[in-house]
Amino acid sequence: MQDYEESVSFLGTCGTFQRRVFLLLCLTSIPSGYNLLSVIFLLSSPPHQCHIPTHSNLSQDWIQASIPVQHVAGRLEKSSCSRYELDLLQNLSALGNTPILDHIQNLSVLGSSPDVFFSSLKQEGCKDGWTYSTEHYQATVATEFNLVCSDQWKQPLTSLIYFLGGLCGCFISGLISDRFGRKPVLFGTIIILSIFSVAIAFAPSWPVFTVLFFMLGMGQISSYIVVFVLGSEILIGSTRVLFSSLGLPSVYVLGMMLLPGTAYLVRNWRHLSLIMAVPGLACLPLWWLLPESPRWLVSHGRLHEAELLLRSAALENRVEAPHVIFLPANAEKAASQKSESLGFLDLLRTTNIRHISLILWVIWFSISVSYFGLSFNMSSLYGNPFLNYFLLEVVELPAYTASWLVARSLPRRLSFISFTLLGALALLLILITLHSHPALTLSLVLLGKFGLLTGTGVLYIYTGELSPTVIRNTAMSCCATFSRMGCSVSPYMLQLAVFYQNLPWIVVSSLSLLSVLLCMFLPETFRQPLPDTIQQLAFIQWFRSPWASTPPPKDDGKSATAPEIICTTHL
Repeated sequence: MQDYEESVSFLGTCGTFQRRVFLLLCLTSIPSGYNLLSVIFLLSSPPHQCHIPTHSNLSQDWIQASIPVQHVAGRLEKSSCSRYELDLLQNLSALGNTPILDHIQNLSVLGSSPDVFFSSLKQEGCKDGWTYSTEHYQATVATEFNLVCSDQWKQPLTSLIYFLGGLCGCFISGLISDRFGRKPVLFGTIIILSIFSVAIAFAPSWPVFTVLFFMLGMGQISSYIVVFVLGSEILIGSTRVLFSSLGLPSVYVLGMMLLPGTAYLVRNWRHLSLIMAVPGLACLPLWWLLPESPRWLVSHGRLHEAELLLRSAALENRVEAPHVIFLPANAEKAASQKSESLGFLDLLRTTNIRHISLILWVIWFSISVSYFGLSFNMSSLYGNPFLNYFLLEVVELPAYTASWLVARSLPRRLSFISFTLLGALALLLILITLHSHPALTLSLVLLGKFGLLTGTGVLYIYTGELSPTVIRNTAMSCCATFSRMGCSVSPYMLQLAVFYQNLPWIVVSSLSLLSVLLCMFLPETFRQPLPDTIQQLAFIQWFRSPWASTPPPKDDGKSATAPEIICTTHL
């Protein structure tokens, strides 16, 4: 079979057409990045304490004394979920007593005989609701629906539902994209983001919000997967390298950095939800400027449409297209492939692709648990949440730059193993420095984040190059589905500290090491031809060194120069 990239080589790699597609596809990733941190700012739970109603007729001193003081991490803090019984406080106040603070005995009452210490008074729950701090937020989902104290379990559950929406969206969008095209799914997911961003702003209750938040999660990561698949199939050569490993992830991070700034200016969650719909609506006119993937059209036997698109691109690049772009042999094979309807089960049908798929799924799950577990730990580095998450995204830019540099010249397996191993070792060293060297611990956290994120970028490249064109979006979406499983588990995995304080760090570092071990069994794809069919996949081989290279099986016809890279992204 004549290689697709050889057929379209007349376009060049960086003409006007490629630059236009490069820019527009990067812009379409902003809605997805802009919505990712919504789970943080919409569900944030500010400091709170029990509300004391005005009809209680207590003085300001008694109101201040009505909240018990507890020792938390060696510090005295007011309880968030309990208060002293108001009836008792009202009786003490009616007797003319005055509360005073004693640093040794905690709170005591002056004027009573004998002295009454607050520690002996009965406590009750927040029967009259809560008073929330407005230092950072005017209103959030947690404050409006009171997702605190006995209902605090609803917060991580809501996050889990959001990630499960992404999981379902990855799986469904991949199947639809491989069957009906990349472009319709891309803009369909952007529309889902816009519609449900507006819808959650009018949610009257927590159950309604969770249903709408699930739908928002479906569109968030799905749109980004289709963006990088579409770009990887339209662009070739060095332009694809720059797009997939640096350009697209950087713009995606830019979208993520915009939300903390917006949340800083708009402190009400309903108003913020409405603003979250703006980037998606602004991208809808790009429908008329972005093309469908010619490679997908060819794989589905729609050669006439693919040729029209490529001839239009040739005019835009001011180059002359050959009289026949795709040879008759290509047309016959494409027509035979059109009748085949490939789906999820085809990722498990043959022994070779089944082994590759299962290994990739475990790696994606492990890396996601490690990365998100590390991110949850970093969220406590700074007090200001807006600055905190802005800085969290800024530190990702060097990692994307590193992934771009290694994608140009280093093998995929060696790159992934090296950077992931770096992140795993940093996580293990945190076990030694966690309580004794805070500055060194911070350095190790940043180093671990850098290593895992760079490894994740290489993993996207690697996964895309291992996936054949006829089922690439489904394969990538399945991997993203397992990644979403990992990030869904991450918040609950941190609860392992209840059994042993360092257990979460041990688990995430062990999973990183597991992904390194499994990657050693995958075939190398660096400078190898991009597979168009399942039969063209390189065979998996056991116990090979990370720098070993395995040529893919030869198809009938001429071999072609391999594409350097396929795609990378950030989940």
